[in-house]
Amino acid sequence: MRSYTAEPSLPPPGATPHARPHLSIATPASTPVSVSGSGPDSTVASASVPRAPAPEHAAAAAPTTATAMTAGAQALNRLAAYVNAHSHALLRVTVGIVFFGFGVLKLFPSASPAEQLAVDAATKMTLGMVPETVLLLSLAALETAIGIGLIVGRRLLRPALVAFFLHMSGVFSTLLLLPDAMWQPHSPAPTMEGQYVVKNVVLVAVCLVVAAHEWSRGDRSRAGNGTG
Repeated sequence: MRSYTAEPSLPPPGATPHARPHLSIATPASTPVSVSGSGPDSTVASASVPRAPAPEHAAAAAPTTATAMTAGAQALNRLAAYVNAHSHALLRVTVGIVFFGFGVLKLFPSASPAEQLAVDAATKMTLGMVPETVLLLSLAALETAIGIGLIVGRRLLRPALVAFFLHMSGVFSTLLLLPDAMWQPHSPAPTMEGQYVVKNVVLVAVCLVVAAHEWSRGDRSRAGNGTG
């Protein structure tokens, strides 16, 4: 059996071998890519290759959603810190505004929807010995004074809190003194007037927080001064 061996074809003596193709790539926006050779079988090709945008341009074109979210989170954190630092004052002033408004309404005839309910309860507590007009004006003055004391605070806060809790004890007593007006017949559900009274548990809870803060603040100030 014959065997054949492939031998490389060598150029004849004196001939110049083909030059290795040269590859060049430029960097402009439209870059020609050329492949050139010096032999008879060499080819030349030119193509336009788009250049990638510069990094700084890409960063500028990026959306600012992350930045906006960060700014919004910082604003919320600042708001939360402010509310946390002034939470007791906020509770105190808002309850004071509510009480001041209710008290002022009782100064005008038929302006307050709870006017007759308050007068009926106060009449039962005083056994009918005080005229209704005097009772109404007294309630108006009491609620207005409580509201002013809560709003102003300082030395007026503690007397206002004491008056508030005494007043709330009278308000909740109407659930027992006026059962026909407070509760629906044959049902434990409160009437509209009863709901008006029951909702005051929110105001009581708020003033309990304010009172606890005020008393603890007084204890801390006495401890700081070294007095027992």
